[in-house]
Amino acid sequence: MIKCVIWDLDNTLLDGVFLESPDQPPPANPGLAGLLHELGRRGILHAIASRNPPEAGQYAERVTGHSFAATRCDWGTKSAAIHAIMAELGLTADSVAFTDDDPMERAEVSFSLPDILVLAPEDMSAAAGWPQFSPAVVTDEARRRGELYRQRRVRQEEARAFGGSRDEFLLHSQTRVAIGPAAADDLPRLHELSVRTHQFNSTGTSISEAELAGLLVSSAHEVLAVRLADMFGDDGLVGGCVLATGSSWQVPLLMMSCRALGRGVIDAFLTWICRGARQAGAAHVALPCLISPRNVPLRIALTGAGFRVDGVPGQDAAPDAGASRIAVYTRDLAKPLPELPSWVAQ
Repeated sequence: MIKCVIWDLDNTLLDGVFLESPDQPPPANPGLAGLLHELGRRGILHAIASRNPPEAGQYAERVTGHSFAATRCDWGTKSAAIHAIMAELGLTADSVAFTDDDPMERAEVSFSLPDILVLAPEDMSAAAGWPQFSPAVVTDEARRRGELYRQRRVRQEEARAFGGSRDEFLLHSQTRVAIGPAAADDLPRLHELSVRTHQFNSTGTSISEAELAGLLVSSAHEVLAVRLADMFGDDGLVGGCVLATGSSWQVPLLMMSCRALGRGVIDAFLTWICRGARQAGAAHVALPCLISPRNVPLRIALTGAGFRVDGVPGQDAAPDAGASRIAVYTRDLAKPLPELPSWVAQ
């Protein structure tokens, strides 16, 4: 799925060249401006990468009526601008599309970032009907995605200005995490997370609403949902997992939105699962995890939370360059567990 479209400005989103009309800059291209709003309603973000001064991005927001999740207006290469945008928004290249009228710019980006979908402006109307741009389910969280990323930008700016540690900033931000049983109304969003998450997804595959509904009523399973909010805004449902409970707990699926990255949520969630398992009398928690270059952040979090592969401390399963495989990460519950942070509802 495409999560973000990154746009050039001159002769693309704008019907003309910004710097050639200083007294009366060119208007927005009406068709592409309309497409911004249509794709936004589907939960797709928009960003700008343009060789222009910073005020060009501000002008584009005014004439299109759209607030962009990220803007890079400078004189470097388009691939460098796109790389910075992906880092800022926590995106992988295969979830990004880039649109530019200049064939040389498109070629430079395709060469430097081959996993990005590169399109000419005239291709965008047809592309909007492609499956990559057409999620089967659009949740409330998806419709608010642009707003949530704007809140993220404000949060990051305040975090950079904050003088204390990360945990102190989370307390300062009035972070609130709620973990509990999922309800039927949560299933569309949990399905969406299984499709859209990669960095924090243990299986690398999606799970349907029908499968989730079956697990919800299964006596052998629990389906959990994780919600996140702070003083900057309410992120809603950002993660979840499936548990198979018993003398040992299994976690067949764990997933988390990248919006929760760096906010202590994945660590708190793993601690919550382990403490619940120990309270229920389980000896360990086992989490099968796909070994993939895309979910390295999850595997780092598992190791940091005391999970080990094959019982060998610090040993990971396989080099990322090798064939995909599943490794079982296990947490011995006889060993000390961290306390849950005060901002996790208990």
